[in-house]
Amino acid sequence: MFGFFENEQTRKVKSHIQNLAALAKADGHLDEREMSFIVTVGKRNGIRADQVRTIVANSSLNQLIVPDNDSERFDQIFDMVDMMLADGIVDDSEMDFCTIMAEKLGFRKDIVGLLVKKISQGVKDGRERGDIKDETQAFLKTACG
Repeated sequence: MFGFFENEQTRKVKSHIQNLAALAKADGHLDEREMSFIVTVGKRNGIRADQVRTIVANSSLNQLIVPDNDSERFDQIFDMVDMMLADGIVDDSEMDFCTIMAEKLGFRKDIVGLLVKKISQGVKDGRERGDIKDETQAFLKTACG
């Protein structure tokens, strides 16, 4: 799958794909739209579709690698929320998983529910990722400041 000497960026992308796979499986099944979304995220980060599918198939075997900067942490939680919405059904277990993952990614426990809801609403409203990111970061600065 990946070489013995995979670099740090490859490990981060692989971890992100595993996190997305875990979210997709949280409601008990992996919808094809969710799988397509995960493949798209992988391709956007230089991972071939067959490699992504292998990572997803083995997703329960590895642990979370937390990004070392706020921008990457936001990108990961954004992708998780976006994928949660991919099948058109937001299951409580998926929402709980997103909230737990936001905490594990370093977001404060007392604001993660609102953070996930803000991202979710922005995606549902069809807003651009960058606009949602800017608004959410402003919210985080206010809430955490």
